Amino acid sequence: MNFPLAQTDAAGRLRHLVTLDGLPRALLESLLDRAAVFAAQPVKNDALRGLTVANLFGEPSTRTRASFELAALRQGADVVNFEITLSSRAKGETLLDTVYTLLAMRVDVFVIRDAEAGVQDMVARAVDGEAAVVSAGEAHLSHPTQGLLDALTVRQAKGDIGRARVAIVGDIARSRVARSAHRALATLGCAELRIVAPRAMMPAAGAFEGARRFESMEDGIAGADVVMMLRIQHERAGSGPVDLAAYHRDFGLTAARLALAAPDAIVMHPGPMNRGVEIDSEVADGPQSLIRRQVANGVAVRMAVLEALAASRRKP
Repeated sequence: MNFPLAQTDAAGRLRHLVTLDGLPRALLESLLDRAAVFAAQPVKNDALRGLTVANLFGEPSTRTRASFELAALRQGADVVNFEITLSSRAKGETLLDTVYTLLAMRVDVFVIRDAEAGVQDMVARAVDGEAAVVSAGEAHLSHPTQGLLDALTVRQAKGDIGRARVAIVGDIARSRVARSAHRALATLGCAELRIVAPRAMMPAAGAFEGARRFESMEDGIAGADVVMMLRIQHERAGSGPVDLAAYHRDFGLTAARLALAAPDAIVMHPGPMNRGVEIDSEVADGPQSLIRRQVANGVAVRMAVLEALAASRRKP
């Protein structure tokens, strides 16, 4: 049996971050606390001085890749960026062979995004004790640092997550962002979690435990304190193209629909946004939108995660 890889060491320090599942609440809160400091005081430090971070991305990325690179550089690390599809993997080399090659070059942290499930866990097992692994997005399953930055954004805006009613809207079934946001917020004791989607985009029964399900946009966001929109995962669609006009008509976040949420509700979106499909520009750029703050928080959260990993790798 392939038991889950331990993501913390005997002292409870972070040594890998592959998923938020099973991560203790105290550790999540400590990462958010540290990220909040970085968000408030975006200054450079030497926490990663002498370490090398390799970004291995097998899928397109703008926000995640740039923020991991900036997070590492701002803490003094050396950074190597790899487009996996353009590396020796395209010539037949396995990903593990690429990892072992970089490990021989003294890489300390591997940041990995891949469309295949299980890749990050496989690499973490292979390098455990020699390097750390951080998931930058795994298939449709998880995106742990996105979940953390979403939780940080909610906490900054609403204070006590235990009092927040959060509606996650869109292509829930195929969204790793939704899964990690749900896990982070559930672990932190969110007052109410809702998932809102057309039936074809609703996850299977049993997934998103504890979340209320809505197939009506209006009912799903009524009175919500947080409205988190998701894009349609076209690259993971298995049932043909989506009628975008119909989707916007039924599930697009317009100013009129946002008025159904709490008066001080915040709007979030992990990006990239499809304006006029899942969200209207007047909402995305409006006073209730914290979408740009999410981007800024991405750097802060990834600084906190890399700092925690560096601390666990250094000898006491």
